[in-house]
Amino acid sequence: MVKRLFDVLVSATALVLLLPLFLGVAIAIKLSSPGPVFYRAVRVGRHGVPFKLYKFRSMVVDADKIGAGITTAHDPRITPIGRFLRRTKLDELPQLINVLRGEMSLVGLRPEDPRYVALYTEAQRRVLRVRPGMTSPASVRYRDEQALLSGPDWETRYIQQIMPDKLAIDLQYIERATLLSDLGVLWQTFLALFR
Repeated sequence: MVKRLFDVLVSATALVLLLPLFLGVAIAIKLSSPGPVFYRAVRVGRHGVPFKLYKFRSMVVDADKIGAGITTAHDPRITPIGRFLRRTKLDELPQLINVLRGEMSLVGLRPEDPRYVALYTEAQRRVLRVRPGMTSPASVRYRDEQALLSGPDWETRYIQQIMPDKLAIDLQYIERATLLSDLGVLWQTFLALFR
């Protein structure tokens, strides 16, 4: 209950304070490539319920129909402004809307594409007991995940190495998570953005 109240207060405040930045990013996206400002990706939420995750669009329109569900290093579908948005993680800010709506939390396992959730083991599916988050210990560790996904075998590497490691890190975290530890993850995320 305290975590949800914290999520609502922080996300609502951040959305108001970041409104000028949202407008600036929206204008930059519209000027740099045709298509909508936002991208809504289907992701798996708490208890396995799918939801639409909001992001600033950083790729060409219909990129999900012309390529993989995960963005790889040097992906040609990424727009020029999209590269900047992804590098700075500004593309993730609209997920504050998902937090406010109760589909996500500020801290929790990053929501995954349904096709990869289908590969979870029974033990890994325990992550679905909690709301997914905008950041987590695994997302801090794998901040540059996109750079690791290159070459012809990138999806095998993701499924066999990266995804299980991320799930293990986050499972360990959610077993002992507190509001104080969530604040620590938010601070680590903030610091990682400026490295």
